Amino acid sequence: MALDVVTFGETMVLFSSDRPVPLEYTHQFYKQIGGAESNVAIGLARLGHQVGWFSKLGKDPFGRFIEKFIRGEGVDTSRCMYTDQAPTAVFFKEKLNPKNINVYYYRKGSAASLLRADDLDEAYITSAKMLHLSGITPALGSSAKETVYRAIEMAKAKGVKVVFDPNIRLKLWSLEESKPVLLDLIRQADIVLPGVEEGQLITGEEEPEKIVDALRAHGQQIFVVKMGARGAYYDNGQEKGYVPGFKAEVVDPVGAGDGFAAGVISGLLRGWTMQEAVRLGNAVGAMVVGVSGDVEGLPYWHEVEQMLYNNGTRQDVMR
Repeated sequence: MALDVVTFGETMVLFSSDRPVPLEYTHQFYKQIGGAESNVAIGLARLGHQVGWFSKLGKDPFGRFIEKFIRGEGVDTSRCMYTDQAPTAVFFKEKLNPKNINVYYYRKGSAASLLRADDLDEAYITSAKMLHLSGITPALGSSAKETVYRAIEMAKAKGVKVVFDPNIRLKLWSLEESKPVLLDLIRQADIVLPGVEEGQLITGEEEPEKIVDALRAHGQQIFVVKMGARGAYYDNGQEKGYVPGFKAEVVDPVGAGDGFAAGVISGLLRGWTMQEAVRLGNAVGAMVVGVSGDVEGLPYWHEVEQMLYNNGTRQDVMR
């Protein structure tokens, strides 16, 4: 199987409140899924790419639900593993309004935290053009962290480009614990996709240009710094610049960064210029925030084309 991108990490079952009230007053929930790596995988599949995602799931109804959902989106899940040693993780989203969203994790000791380097299929990983990873997986525990490092070794030995999104989760590990690991992974990656706030946390710098200068380990690295509604800054060692964002009505900001990553990766796979690839990322991210849920707003290619070539707006009524 020839894949464009392989990614792996923890995906959880997400329970979202059906009303904008505190969770203690919520009695009904929508069952969805959420996970940075699977969000990117689904986003890329909807944009027309061949993608593989895997994880270690609990041998339980939630684990089966996650795999079926992701496979149903056209993502290859043939390397997923199941264990009866730990459960599939879940989390709850409390959305009081688009600017006041709280997330509560129930993931400690989860099945995905038991990922081991021995679980990796080297031929599968090296069949892809890119390996996408996030900083969430090494935060799950020492075994999962070793798995990330081993996957990078496999990829780099065969010339597979490594894409890394720091995705700092301070509910999983402290900044003091995470910073040296994230810096090491950033220096090994070929393409790095930090948010501007993450860059500030890791480097202490405020401006995207200085953040990139502080993070760059070798000249050929590609950096794209996400700046939310303001767009993004890119620097590939040869050219650099700012790309403005698209106007968007924010319903749910969660998942926008993953959509952005899928767009940028898609543009690079298509051989587009850096500016074009970043603009695509901005478009996908803007479309994601307009829909509630981590993956529900991820667009299909024909929808993105409409956004890109219709003056940055979407047609209100399809007739």
